[in-house]
Amino acid sequence: MPDVDSKLFIGELSLEGKLRPVNGALSAALMAKEKGFKTLFLPKTNAIEAAMVKDLDIYGIESLEELILFLEGKTDLPPEPKADLESFNTEIESEFDMSLIRGQEHAKRALEIAAAGHHNILFCGPPGTGKTLLARTITTILPPLSFEEALEVTKIFSVAGRLNQTEPIVTNRPFRSPHHTASSAALVGGGNHPRPGEITLAHRGVLFLDELPEFHRDVLESLRQPLEDGIITVARASSALEFPARFMLVAAMNPCPCGYLTDQIKRCVCSPGQISKYKRRISGPLLDRIDLHIEVPPMQFDKMTGQQAGEDSRIIRERVIKARKIQEKRFDQEKILTNSEMSGKHLKKYCQIDSTGQNILKTAINNLHLSVRSYHRILRISRTIADLSESNHIQANHIAEAIQYRPHEDKFN
Repeated sequence: MPDVDSKLFIGELSLEGKLRPVNGALSAALMAKEKGFKTLFLPKTNAIEAAMVKDLDIYGIESLEELILFLEGKTDLPPEPKADLESFNTEIESEFDMSLIRGQEHAKRALEIAAAGHHNILFCGPPGTGKTLLARTITTILPPLSFEEALEVTKIFSVAGRLNQTEPIVTNRPFRSPHHTASSAALVGGGNHPRPGEITLAHRGVLFLDELPEFHRDVLESLRQPLEDGIITVARASSALEFPARFMLVAAMNPCPCGYLTDQIKRCVCSPGQISKYKRRISGPLLDRIDLHIEVPPMQFDKMTGQQAGEDSRIIRERVIKARKIQEKRFDQEKILTNSEMSGKHLKKYCQIDSTGQNILKTAINNLHLSVRSYHRILRISRTIADLSESNHIQANHIAEAIQYRPHEDKFN
């Protein structure tokens, strides 16, 4: 009888004795290591993702017959080579690039800040101003996934059954863009056997919500917990499951139902009541959780047709990576990764400002009637702007710029 102690066997067996792939192989491999198993046998298709787990021998098996012959010592079967990100293509392949966006320098600057500090961002402007293009370029300036992050994301996609043989390991940050008709269950996860929703599939990546006010109110309100805590709780009658949901929210919306409230050429046909009702579809607590609020105005003809290209994504990404490394060093002894995750104690420790900065903040809070949460978000954004400037201390100009990205309290009333 072959020795099967310290060995774990996982797979679905067909009637022909072939092993079929299963979902969640990476999670199973991590569990096997945690429980003290030394060897894991599983379907060949799942072997590459499971090989991300170190200190665990992985064997990809195609049939029950092959497994028995190997265990009896009648055939050789090499273990799966250990997987690492260098073995796969981590270059971002995208048809979008920041250099393709003409003008909109204010919006592009805000997008860089959002990427550098993992801040949530909302673009508001008439149709055709480039809101969607701006949102879709975000993945081209985000830093690459670390090995630990790739492990987290691959585990999620494996459990959700979204891995395939051509992409057994997720090497690029996810970009999820659910339609505004998506249900709450589709967004947060659910089902009789709960599965990850869009916000969990966007973990360590981007969740893009286009036409934000068109989403159902309950769907938008379900974002509040994950935006604050980085997790989502899916409650069932007998239990409650927690899924990771540390995503960056990028949203876009028109300023009114017809879209042309802020357009200087096309006339808005909406009544004040319609505009107010449209804006109230997004609750104050949700808006408070969005760090940067950006107006995207219509383009002037000369800027639209200008020949001078802006910075390409590669250059901006280098600055973003440098700012992220500053944060990585800063939070080395903390349980957070980026400025957007700073709590009150972190803000007190890492966001000290001088009297000039305090006066600017005081004026802004009094004039804009900002909440405590908005005050904290200004500090986080200021810290990110300082990091992009490679400044150890938050300067008054960093605070002044951060305040520009917060909306007045009347904006959504």
